[in-house]
Amino acid sequence: MKTTNPKEFSKSKTNLAGDLLRNSKTPEEDRYKALTILSNWRASHSYPMHVFKKRLKRVSEKIDKNALSAQRLKRVPSIIKKLNRRYENNKATMKLTQMQDIAGCRAIMSNIKLARELYDKSYIKGNLKHKKVNEKDYVSNPKNDGYRSIHLVYKYLSDKGKKDYNGLLIEIQIRSKLQHIWATAVETVGFFTGQAIKSNEGEKEWNDFFRLVSSAFAKMEKCPIIPETPDDEKKLYFLIKEKERELNVITKMKNWTESIRLIDDLKNKKNRHFFLLELDTIQEKLIISTYSKRQEGKAIDDYARAEKNIYGKKEYDVVLVGADTMSDLKKAYPNYFMDTKEFINYLNKILIKY
Repeated sequence: MKTTNPKEFSKSKTNLAGDLLRNSKTPEEDRYKALTILSNWRASHSYPMHVFKKRLKRVSEKIDKNALSAQRLKRVPSIIKKLNRRYENNKATMKLTQMQDIAGCRAIMSNIKLARELYDKSYIKGNLKHKKVNEKDYVSNPKNDGYRSIHLVYKYLSDKGKKDYNGLLIEIQIRSKLQHIWATAVETVGFFTGQAIKSNEGEKEWNDFFRLVSSAFAKMEKCPIIPETPDDEKKLYFLIKEKERELNVITKMKNWTESIRLIDDLKNKKNRHFFLLELDTIQEKLIISTYSKRQEGKAIDDYARAEKNIYGKKEYDVVLVGADTMSDLKKAYPNYFMDTKEFINYLNKILIKY
């Protein structure tokens, strides 16, 4: 596989690129150069990400034969948004080289019990030479917006031939299938409504709806619910029913799924491991370009080029992800296919219960 040297640009130059991209007044020529440096920094995470993904797939499938694993390099808009994040109204201070989720691997387990088992056996008690630098249990302590998952951040360490990558940070996410269904439904609504619901910055009605549904899903998994949502199941389900009717959720989701046109190059479906997904919500189409393992370098270059072309345009979205098959891709990233069937199935169970 082609690898990118993380030391092609110094850390100070890489952080300066992040600062330039954080500033909306940066001249276009400087911004273009900064995007090149950011793309190099992101691409350099590809090798250690593969190392963690390979292990994640092996240990998750040992616990759950239906486990699904995938990987992704973080989108430029998401990186810039995080660089601009302020805490308690203080000035944004995060540096690009400090960001912990530039590259991430995800395991989706059949249920919460198996997700916990993967976390406990393979990561808490597991024998990893890489250094754990951060851990967030959003299942025991769910985010206020309803997000639930387990996040682990590791610093890549090697005493062999890949020492240039030492110190790069890789995020591991462990989710149950139900948590995944909720999270990808949030992203689907975000795409089509143009709202940052994922960051709890969308319209209050949508934010409230997903917080309530998250608590309902948490109850199904016998996990802690979201703060300030009703503990009484009947009251909780009633509020979800009201919000669904008010927002017309099911009808909208079905219409979005039916409207999206899929354009792909999947004539040769074998040996495809990287997928460039380009979503255009104006023309309602999803373009998928596929790549073999040997074409990873081209895939990363095409990703960077596509992001530069749509920079600042909220109606477009592009992401490069790795998955073992096309089927796994659709399961891991149903939001790009506007596929909310499973979310609707669970929502209907809630709506008809009382």
